[in-house]
Amino acid sequence: MRFFDTHCDTAMKVLDGELDFATGKGGHIGLPQLVKAGSCAQVFACFVLSEQHPGKERERAEAMISTIERMAVESDRRMRTVRSASELHAACDGDQIAAIIGLEGADPLEGRAENLRHFSDLGVRDIIPAWQDNPFSGTAFGSNTPLTNEGKKLIELAEELHVMVDVSHLSDSAFRDVCEITKRPFIASHSNCRDLCPTLRNLTDEMIRTLSDHGGVMGINLSPSFLDPDYHAQAFPRWQRALEPDATQEAKERLRAEVNALPRPSIEWITRHVLHAIDVGGEDVIGLGGDLDGISNTPEGIETIADYVKIPDLLLAAGLSSAQVEKVCYANFERVFSEVLAD
Repeated sequence: MRFFDTHCDTAMKVLDGELDFATGKGGHIGLPQLVKAGSCAQVFACFVLSEQHPGKERERAEAMISTIERMAVESDRRMRTVRSASELHAACDGDQIAAIIGLEGADPLEGRAENLRHFSDLGVRDIIPAWQDNPFSGTAFGSNTPLTNEGKKLIELAEELHVMVDVSHLSDSAFRDVCEITKRPFIASHSNCRDLCPTLRNLTDEMIRTLSDHGGVMGINLSPSFLDPDYHAQAFPRWQRALEPDATQEAKERLRAEVNALPRPSIEWITRHVLHAIDVGGEDVIGLGGDLDGISNTPEGIETIADYVKIPDLLLAAGLSSAQVEKVCYANFERVFSEVLAD
């Protein structure tokens, strides 16, 4: 089985020296783990926040893009960056891993949609307009405001440039704006089903149906807080307290340790979200977007991306056909990226 995963934060960890991509030591994703999983495509996010890199957002994003390119060059031809549908197919058909570059949050665009042209020239083919509220959009954990006028321009330009529009992290109202603007399919790269786990980062049933109607795909996020409602109920209040302005460093570390000590959810939660998404939006709406190297914990049985090989048997045991399992594991995202990237 092949796998197409639409979100990881591996590039940031490699750039910061926390992860060795060649060996996979220090994280969830490395070249050996991708090969072992049989990955055919991986979207590598370039995650940059203005508050963390004020005045250097573009520089930081460019460094992350260069890191992904270097990871591909040093892979001994086992991975290549791709910019078009034909390059995506050539990589997957040639037993290479297709690396797709994304911007998680458009802060590096410095508030101007037109700056996406620069990053498109550098190979960016997926754009999440905002991770937290910014000049383009409100977000799920922010003000829940819609797209701004500049945000609407960004969506239109992304479609012109054949850059995938990605609504994970956006507010519900911004999601509705995207639906009104887009003419091509769009994705929610790493979002689950809100009906099963009530975080605002997940999609409502109405949103899943709308995404399906637009020919889009959502990727199952492996964060325990987005999978398991009991875990979410215990973890989310702790994260909120850790983010309070008067929280001391000691308090933050204690709260983080308490979250890390929570029992990990069963791997079966992956199956539950997949089945629910299919029930609501059909078998073409669901894929995988693990958020690996961007999350602290994973469900039981998933230690690295190499453990994705367990997912097909889980889905088959739950009653999906082999053809449906292929759609979840890679074919749905391969279809939608092929349509949007074009040539």
